[in-house]
Amino acid sequence: MKFPSKDIVERVRKEYPKGTRVKLVKMDDCQAPPIGTKGTVRGVDDTGSIMVSWDNGSSLNVIYGEDICKKI
Repeated sequence: MKFPSKDIVERVRKEYPKGTRVKLVKMDDCQAPPIGTKGTVRGVDDTGSIMVSWDNGSSLNVIYGEDICKKI
């Protein structure tokens, strides 16, 4: 996996600041929350992954370039 540039990571951080509410669209992981699960952004790590506290108790990150969530 190739990591995104610092510019891309900063763009993701601006688009998904801490406290932003999101909804899961796609996550290919056997432990992923169900599609449509809502959550709150805790931050964005240095790989551009969005760290989310999902409403169902999960805390799997939305991996940059692999998974998809949208703001609600």
